[in-house]
Amino acid sequence: MTFTLVPERPDDAALNTPLLDRTFGFDRTKRTVYRLRRGIDPVAELCFSAVAEDGGLLGSIRYWPIRIDETPAILLGPLAVEPAQQGRGIGRALVAHSLETAAKKKHRICVVVGDPVYYGAFGFSSAAAAGLSLPGPVEPERFQVKALAAGALEEVYGVIARAGKAGAPSRRRLRRSVA
Repeated sequence: MTFTLVPERPDDAALNTPLLDRTFGFDRTKRTVYRLRRGIDPVAELCFSAVAEDGGLLGSIRYWPIRIDETPAILLGPLAVEPAQQGRGIGRALVAHSLETAAKKKHRICVVVGDPVYYGAFGFSSAAAAGLSLPGPVEPERFQVKALAAGALEEVYGVIARAGKAGAPSRRRLRRSVA
């Protein structure tokens, strides 16, 4: 199958919800990461679509602005590929291209909740081991982080929050208040 990666087209946004329903089911919006995305626009420069030769949408990827304590970061996801087209490299191409673009655009930290084997191939590792936590339930092995720039994760730890919104106190703040 031949496909092309393009910046998300205006019509793709309307096609994403049905694609996500087919890929992840209708209860996906109950997950913790959806609370971080709700009411916030995705990072437009990191939204990409995989399109077939006829222009049909085969897959999509989006990123959302988040913060770790006061440090800006991005949240990868959702990554969705038409179920009948999965296993053909579309998702891997979307992830590789978008992470490369994110690094070029000077984003420094990327968080994802997803399959550790799949995302491990892109350099993601345990976010909990790096001192990060989410404000809600998550399977620990699926909660991962990647530094997009050398040293980006040094001295960064705490609770992930919505960008621009006050969140729960991070471990960094708790340590400062005790000292």
